[in-house]
Amino acid sequence: MTTGNHNHEHARRPDWAALAVAVVLAVIAAVIFFDVNRLESGGGYSGIGPATVPEVITFCLIGLAIWTVVAAFRGDFPEREHQELSPVIWIVGGLAAQMLLLTTAGFSIATGILFAMTAAGFGKRKLWFSIPAGIALAFVVWIAFAQLLQLSLPAGPLERLFF
Repeated sequence: MTTGNHNHEHARRPDWAALAVAVVLAVIAAVIFFDVNRLESGGGYSGIGPATVPEVITFCLIGLAIWTVVAAFRGDFPEREHQELSPVIWIVGGLAAQMLLLTTAGFSIATGILFAMTAAGFGKRKLWFSIPAGIALAFVVWIAFAQLLQLSLPAGPLERLFF
């Protein structure tokens, strides 16, 4: 036997994270929509032009945003697990380091640091090992793409030392 008024369900509250995702989807759709309006709509006899695919993408994003809002208010999303912040910081820090170092240190060193920081985010915190391993792996990738395939990747001191 229950005492008190426990018969009613807890009042449903909207899923705020899902609503934030819906807002982001709507903003992306708006940016695409306003950018598409600058394109010529002429598609010749078929009516399909350079703006057609972005318009379809905009329509789909708006549909997803509406669907996400409805699901957020209905409580259709499963409860999420607690997010550990440390791995996210390691990986985002690695991406930031790569972007900052790419033009000065070159592809191999910048990507090696990204590799090591991503490994640290996944629990492998032996940076003394993962940084050189990442640089070596990135150097092999640089050789394959820049030297063999003749693609333009930023070269730094390590790449200039050998090539």
